Amino acid sequence: MTGRLRDKVAIVTGSARGIGAAVVTLFTTEGAQVVGLDRQPARTATDGVLNLTGDVTRPEQVTAAVEATLARFGRIDVLVNNAGVNVFSAPLELPDCDWDRCLEVDLKGAWIVSKAVLPPMLSQGSGSIINIASVHSHRIIPGSFPYPVAKHGLIGLTRALAIEYAARGVRVNSISPGFIVTPQTEEWLAAQPDPEKERRRQAELLPCKRLGTPEEVAYTALFLASDEARFINAADILIDGGRTHLYHE
Repeated sequence: MTGRLRDKVAIVTGSARGIGAAVVTLFTTEGAQVVGLDRQPARTATDGVLNLTGDVTRPEQVTAAVEATLARFGRIDVLVNNAGVNVFSAPLELPDCDWDRCLEVDLKGAWIVSKAVLPPMLSQGSGSIINIASVHSHRIIPGSFPYPVAKHGLIGLTRALAIEYAARGVRVNSISPGFIVTPQTEEWLAAQPDPEKERRRQAELLPCKRLGTPEEVAYTALFLASDEARFINAADILIDGGRTHLYHE
């Protein structure tokens, strides 16, 4: 442990598995007091982590989680908005309820939690909000509607809040992961006719010829949460092995 987050208090949404769980583990290792917020119970217990059950689309549950954090630790220094859902469809085949669910969780949920933590951050004159966006925030993949709509909006939210509150000590940035091997992507791979062939195909699409890990996303969140990134604001960092910038014939 190097203590890069020593004395900081962080809330991580979507903390039960995947990228969120990796962020919780790394932040704790680096000295932060961490509160995990997820609709599902945490898969594994981590010493010193306060795991709370809550839905980011329910303002009253988010408010209760923020109040519990402040009651226990007295401050909130970092928020990682990681909670999200994958909704992929052809546009004209998408039911209205799926549009609402995608935008509510992936975009409005991030705003609900940000809105709840901003007052204590502004009061203490410091804070770092990190939104987990996606390569879908930068490139459109046919058949993935309306997920890129929500993720494009998340980068807009990032920039708007970053500029609004920069002079008051609160930084807001985003991370755009590409193909990361999370439990969700493992489930998707397992559902393919030839899972290993599809895994290899996905890796071959990347310049580095391998898939990403949740820990690699977590290390970028660690940097943005730390004082090392104190002059970084309104930025988005792609973590996709370079695929977004690769020219395809």
